[in-house]
Amino acid sequence: MDDAVFSAISFPYSSSLLGGALIGASAAVLLLLNGRIAGISGIVGALFQKPDARFFTNLAFVAGLVLGPIGYLIMFGAWPTVRIETSTALLILAGLLVGFGTRMGSGCTSGHGVVGLARLSPRSMAAVATFLAMAMLTVFLMRIGGVA
Repeated sequence: MDDAVFSAISFPYSSSLLGGALIGASAAVLLLLNGRIAGISGIVGALFQKPDARFFTNLAFVAGLVLGPIGYLIMFGAWPTVRIETSTALLILAGLLVGFGTRMGSGCTSGHGVVGLARLSPRSMAAVATFLAMAMLTVFLMRIGGVA
């Protein structure tokens, strides 16, 4: 195999790059074909409401997210590596805070960060700036507090 091709395949971030491209492509397809923004929190939340015309589209979208690791296994021959180095209690707290922030910010990072920024939405720009600032503050506080 050509060294340049091999280097591209073994690039350490190739799976992340491919994943990002697939997320962007799926968001673009959903917007182009259905006129809907691919905000994961809104799509998942709609599954727990009274079923409507979008129910099966939402279900298919979430199924694609859940089945993603199987696609990774098929493409790369191994399961994605996931390493979690924190307590279950902290994970639960983080999940609750993310859920609260998603409701408070009228969307999640996928809706605001992937689609909203691409549409040059001022509300999404403000939301993403807030996400990033809070993430940096959280990391800073956890490091000085000795949690991370």
